[in-house]
Amino acid sequence: MNIRGRNKVTPEFNMSSMTDIVFLLLIFFMLASTLVTTNAIDILLPKASGKTENKRTVAVSIKKDLTYYIDQRVVGESMLEGELKKALSSQDNPVIVLRAEKSVPIDNVVKVMDIANRNKYKVILAVRPN
Repeated sequence: MNIRGRNKVTPEFNMSSMTDIVFLLLIFFMLASTLVTTNAIDILLPKASGKTENKRTVAVSIKKDLTYYIDQRVVGESMLEGELKKALSSQDNPVIVLRAEKSVPIDNVVKVMDIANRNKYKVILAVRPN
């Protein structure tokens, strides 16, 4: 008597469904990464080479109409130092990322750097990469 199963298992593996899933994930992440923005304030930065480390920082932005922003909040020029002290009071090594447009006079940039120097804050000047 010949007792053999009629169903034979083939050792081949079909990769077409796996590649479909990989391509769908690739498309999803490509689309999702274009929707992410780092800062909502649109500033035209000067160009330079160099990179900064990504630590917990507070961003101070100066637009060409001389409005000051601390992390996307509008702050008056006279209130800048007090708001920076409040924002950086909980940090051990406070760091300010200074983002000033190209057309901002250097006096306004130096004003923020002077506030940082008096309060012993480290300042990083943000620029566009070359």
